[in-house]
Amino acid sequence: MTVHSFVKGANTASHLRSPAKRKLDERSRGTAASPAAETVPRTTLRLPSSAAFHNKKVQPGSQPRKVNRFPIGAATREFYRLNYPGTSADEWNDWRWQARSRIRSLEELERIFDLSKDERAAALQHKGSLPVGITPYYASLMSRTDASEPLRRTHIMVPDEHIRMPGEEDDPLGEDHDTVVPGLVHRYPDRVLFLTTGFCSTYCRYCTRSRMVGNPGGEYNFSTSQWEKALQYLEEHTEVRDVLLSGGDPLSIGDDKLDWLLTRLRKIKHIEFVRIGSKIPAVLPMRITRDLVKMLRKHHPLWMSVHFTHPTELTPEVTEATNRLADAGIPLGSQTVLLKDINDDAEVMTELMHGLLIRRVKPYYLYQCDPIKGSSHFRTGVAKGVEIIKALRGHTTGYACPMFVIDAPGGGGKIQLAPDSIVGRDGDDILLRNFEGKVYRYPDPGGKLGADKPRARLAAE
Repeated sequence: MTVHSFVKGANTASHLRSPAKRKLDERSRGTAASPAAETVPRTTLRLPSSAAFHNKKVQPGSQPRKVNRFPIGAATREFYRLNYPGTSADEWNDWRWQARSRIRSLEELERIFDLSKDERAAALQHKGSLPVGITPYYASLMSRTDASEPLRRTHIMVPDEHIRMPGEEDDPLGEDHDTVVPGLVHRYPDRVLFLTTGFCSTYCRYCTRSRMVGNPGGEYNFSTSQWEKALQYLEEHTEVRDVLLSGGDPLSIGDDKLDWLLTRLRKIKHIEFVRIGSKIPAVLPMRITRDLVKMLRKHHPLWMSVHFTHPTELTPEVTEATNRLADAGIPLGSQTVLLKDINDDAEVMTELMHGLLIRRVKPYYLYQCDPIKGSSHFRTGVAKGVEIIKALRGHTTGYACPMFVIDAPGGGGKIQLAPDSIVGRDGDDILLRNFEGKVYRYPDPGGKLGADKPRARLAAE
C-alpha cells in the first residue's frame, strides 16, 4: 500500500529489576537477539553510488540520481538479506519502500517471525482499526523467536487486547469531546492538537488513538479541505500560540504537503511556534532525509517530540536521524510510555535516557500508559513510575530525568507525579529529603508548606 501524500548507568536498588531488565541483560550478553545479530559485529555499511547499484556510467554533464546515504546496522543488514533477498541498500534506505513493504498480515508475520499460539490466534481474531503494521527496518530490531522480547510485544497483537477492563475507554483522554473542527482538539487555553493524518508507519498496540488509526478499508485519511477548516479556526482564535501536529504520524506526510501545511501555519501571526509529534525517527529513521530537514528548517521555531520505548531502538540509523534533525536547529524532546515488562525498570530506563541524551534528545515525558480498551497487560501500577523517577533523580544528570505524568482520563490534561521530598516543618524550617534519603532543613520563616505533615524535630545532616 502506498503512503498517502497528505494525510499521537544509575545506581539503582536490586528490587527494581524486572522482566524488562532481564531482557536488557540478555540483550547485552547477546542471548536475546536473532542468530544473525549474535554473530555479526555492529558496524555500518558505506553505500556505493547510485550508478554503481545499476551498473551504469554517469555521462559527463548528467546528474546522477540522488541516493539517501544512511548507515545500516550490521544485524539489520543481515536481516534484510535473509528476509528481503535482492533488496539493495538503496531500496532499503528508501522510506517509501519501507512504508510500502510494511508487515501487515498474518502471512507476512509468519514469514518473518516464529509466532506463538497466542500471537497467531490474536492476529486471526483481529478486526477493525489498529491493524498490524511494522516497517521492515523496525522488524529487524525484534527477536524472531522470542514472543516476550520488548519491541515485539509492543507491535504484535496478543489475545489480551480483547479483554476490556473497568475504566478502559476507546477515547480515554476525551479528545473527541474537545474537538472543535474535524482533526483539531482545543483543550488548553493557548494551544491545540492538530491531527494531520491517521496513518502511522508502525502501529503500537498501546496507541491512545487506536480508535482511529489504520481504519478498515484503507488508512484513515484527513483531506486538505479538513486542514483548511482547522486553519480557518486557528486564524479566528488569536489566543492560540502553540500548535502540536500529531496523528497518526505527521512525518509520514510527503515533503511538499507538510511544507504547505507548515507554511500556512507560519502565516498566522499569533502562532508563535509549532511542534511535531512523531515516532518515525525510531521506527523509520531513513524518512529523515536531507531534503526533509532542509524543508523543516525553514519553519523555525519548530520543535519535535519523538516517541522512544526501549534502548534497543538506539541504532546507528536512529543516531543519524536525530543528528540530522538537531543539526537543522530543531530541539528534540522524547516521550516514552511506561510499559509492563518492557521498560518498567530503572536500569532499562536509565540506559534509554542516557542514550537519548547522547543522541541530542532531551527526555521530556514518561507517560503512565493510557487506559485504552484492551491495554491492561501493558499498564503498570502508578507507583512503578514514581519508583523509576526516584531511582533516576540524583543518580544521574537532571537532563536525563523526564517528567512522569498521567494524562487524566476524561480530558483532565497532564498531571505530574514525583517522589515527595517534603518531610514536614520544624518551626521556621522546612524539612526536605534528598535523593539519598537524608533529611535536610532549609530556613523558611513564616512559610506554610509542609505544615500539614506530622511535625518532626530532625537535626540537619
